[in-house]
Amino acid sequence: MNTSTLIRTDLRADFPGLANNWHYLDTAATAQKPQAVIDATVNALGRDYATVHRGVYARSAEMTLAFEAARRKVAAFIGGREDEVVFTRGATEAINLVAQSWGGASLKAGDRILLSVLEHHSNIVPWQLLRDRTGIEIDVCPLTDDGQIDLDAAERILTPAHKLVAFAHVSNVLGSTLDARRAAMLAHSVGAKLLLDGCQAVARLPVDVAALNCDFYVFSAHKLYGPTGIGALWARAEILDAMPPWHGGGAMIDRVTFAKTTYAPAPQRFEAGTPAIVEAIGLGAAIDYVARIGIPAIQAHEAALVRQLGAALAALNCVTVFGPKDSAGIVSFALDGVHPHDLGTILDEEGVAIRAGHHCAQPLMDHLGVPATARASFGLYSDESDIAALLRGIERTRRIFA
Repeated sequence: MNTSTLIRTDLRADFPGLANNWHYLDTAATAQKPQAVIDATVNALGRDYATVHRGVYARSAEMTLAFEAARRKVAAFIGGREDEVVFTRGATEAINLVAQSWGGASLKAGDRILLSVLEHHSNIVPWQLLRDRTGIEIDVCPLTDDGQIDLDAAERILTPAHKLVAFAHVSNVLGSTLDARRAAMLAHSVGAKLLLDGCQAVARLPVDVAALNCDFYVFSAHKLYGPTGIGALWARAEILDAMPPWHGGGAMIDRVTFAKTTYAPAPQRFEAGTPAIVEAIGLGAAIDYVARIGIPAIQAHEAALVRQLGAALAALNCVTVFGPKDSAGIVSFALDGVHPHDLGTILDEEGVAIRAGHHCAQPLMDHLGVPATARASFGLYSDESDIAALLRGIERTRRIFA
């Protein structure tokens, strides 16, 4: 199948980072940035720059409008409400915010949280920190044979003692996609809330938090073709309203005296200090760019590339592929007798960039019985030439290590 027919054939030209025929297959780590996002951030940092929410002069007011417009774009992109979107430094900070604010106020010794084997460290460590402080317990849901979170097992594990289920919407290693609606149903059936780590999902799948029926949703802008240093937490309005502040400082207050401070309503209550103004505008530009292409088209494009690469790797008797065949834009594999770091180094000499390592998912590596994997991850700019270059690099590696 000619995947280039699925979306515009000239998309690569929008991405200056792909110049000189670089075959970038590490989008799951961070996506390359289109010129439209670069231009938006440069203009925001230069020609249009001013503070937000504070100045009474025109440019500050205009920048405030642009900043809040970015919040509306995030809300619309994931099907939420504007007052339910909190800007954070990324998904990691968003999960920590939920753990320390909602978790610190709502959970106590004896309460339980359910995670899964395939979670990113950012969806494990914050809950361990909370466990060490409060005495809550953490349970771990196993995986199916093809690397999906085993929701049948989750149903058996969950009890009324569970107050939160926190799962990856799409695995950053296996590309497996959670049946999020069923996960929400299972969590809610025992009175627990559902948090979804959407870092790998928002750029690849249609996301509608209302339809998913989750309670928290987090993602990072830099995996959505936007800047680093910013992400978002979406949470139901009634949950946000009940959450206490996590960071203190300017912008998140109503009235400060030495006797007492009162706080702004959500989401401002969780955005202490001068915000990431430029980054938010860049995120808004990234959403505009992705929306013009359309998530369904991107999803179909990446699915075709996954099928093509999967079939090619399956034809090699020296390669083990991890995860489901219908993974969402991510293919992790191991080459017999070759450490992924060595493969990654040789591929780099061929102008191919992959991720090699444990992918911030060491419990999953333990489960797979490997120290690391090689990971090729696609973006909307990927095409068959990237796959061909990867396969040439694998063949060269086989010859070197033969």
